[in-house]
Amino acid sequence: MAKFNFHPAASRGQTDLGWLKSHHSFSFGGYTDVNKMHFGALRVLNDDMVTMGMGFSPHRHENMEIISILLSGELAHSDSMGNGSVITKGDIQVMSAGSGIEHSEFNHSKTTTVEFLQIWVIPNLMNIEPRYDQQAIDFENATNCFLQIVSPNKNDSGVSIQQDAWFYWSIFESGFEREYVFKNNINGLYIFVLSGKIEVCGQELATRDGLEILGSPHVHIKATSQAEFLLMEVPI
Repeated sequence: MAKFNFHPAASRGQTDLGWLKSHHSFSFGGYTDVNKMHFGALRVLNDDMVTMGMGFSPHRHENMEIISILLSGELAHSDSMGNGSVITKGDIQVMSAGSGIEHSEFNHSKTTTVEFLQIWVIPNLMNIEPRYDQQAIDFENATNCFLQIVSPNKNDSGVSIQQDAWFYWSIFESGFEREYVFKNNINGLYIFVLSGKIEVCGQELATRDGLEILGSPHVHIKATSQAEFLLMEVPI
């Protein structure tokens, strides 16, 4: 029997450093909730806003798949592998931190805030060689479908990570409904709503709400308004 755990937007942890405003779906930094440490391999889901010219100075990561999805603005990235780029809306970035990588992230704009999702997934192999990738995604192709943006396979659509996990982006028109079928029926699914309202197996979700789903090989999703959302299927 399917099990559901609803995460209302207002229940998320918060960080406010002035230049950084962040909401945490799972325990992160100074926010700890023993009931929200992770969801299987999904360790971090941060909803970040960084003011003009500010950002994260060089810092190190190890053994984590770090995914950034730009929602608005421009994010400047540089790392110890020699990568340097500016990520804009519609871009998705992944770092397989593996045996260790140092990087920095700054708002590239002097006039506007940058907003992005930062997602951490625990890898299924440790101490691999670090790797970086960045791709532009045509999110218009996500209308009334599940657009794959992350997978374990480098030859599939989107970026690849070192884990048997799949992410999909969707933009459903009001009234549209579709069933999502799991890639692996022992996995779990986390749904995060960016805007609008959807109904998942009778549970209503609105902007920035999240929902954990376990024990079901498929779920039915219906948009009760124009809605944009992210699906993350991960090992449990």
